[in-house]
Amino acid sequence: MTNEIQNYKNLLGQVKRRVAQAQQHAIYAANEELLRMYWDLGQMLHNAQQAEGWGKGTLTRLSEDLKNAKLPVSQMPGNNFTLPIRHIHWTHNVILMQRVKDIKARYWYMIQCITSHWSKDFLTEAIKLDYYGQHGALANNFDSTLPAPEAKNVKAMLKDPYIFDMLTFTDEYDERDIEIGIVKHVQEFLLEMGVGFAFMGRQYHISVSGDDYYIDLLMYNTFMHRYLVIELKNTDFMPEYIGKLNFYCSAVDDVLCHEGDNKTIGLLLCKTKDKVKAEYALRDIAKPIGISDYELGQALPKDMRSSLPSIEDIEAELESK
Repeated sequence: MTNEIQNYKNLLGQVKRRVAQAQQHAIYAANEELLRMYWDLGQMLHNAQQAEGWGKGTLTRLSEDLKNAKLPVSQMPGNNFTLPIRHIHWTHNVILMQRVKDIKARYWYMIQCITSHWSKDFLTEAIKLDYYGQHGALANNFDSTLPAPEAKNVKAMLKDPYIFDMLTFTDEYDERDIEIGIVKHVQEFLLEMGVGFAFMGRQYHISVSGDDYYIDLLMYNTFMHRYLVIELKNTDFMPEYIGKLNFYCSAVDDVLCHEGDNKTIGLLLCKTKDKVKAEYALRDIAKPIGISDYELGQALPKDMRSSLPSIEDIEAELESK
């Protein structure tokens, strides 16, 4: 019976991962077709402008009938950028063309929009805060523990910091509170983690030599075919945290991984980290591990909350207008 239950759980996990993959591909396909249409329209208008000029009023007349006239086709990058351009919404492309002049930075933002499902508002804020300039803050040992192509892909998959603004706490909290909050808001959590992730469980149980261990959060990336072990700490980084995470990664590789799964990745999430200490702690670790900060939503102070009107007060005020 135990084997039957485990076999069913494995099947269920495979089905969930395949469905999530299909849904993501469907989103990509829809965006690609929409952007291909915009691209073609823009090219038509651009060619008409070059051939006839503005004097004959062709584009002026068209602009009255088609809201998509005067598309900035001439600013589109070359063929190397075709994939990310087609896989993000047209409004994202317009924001990037208007606000990001550096081509490498523009490409990096495109990739982040795809992998992390950035909304246009989040993209605008990320550009304003220069996320590209801060890129690379994630402490990791991927270059020494993974083949070069895999290391590059994993570094692109993870980020620093993670923003869990769906979680707010007005009183003291610990790691358990954060874990429970993530489970309650798992959809938002998955969006923050990025594309292709499936949530496998909180306090995920594994047994090693007859002893029980519990992983804070376990995930699986369907595109990269590898598990991600997450350890949450409600403190600043401490070097001893790495040993436990290294142990969990080894256990998952042996206990959970099947043929076709790549090496398990560990991710330590702390309030803050000293990058030098983090790099020292990772230097001789055999398993691929990253260390990132995380931020929670900001709750209003109690004295401020008490001074604000309630929803009932606002509704009563609106009805009296």
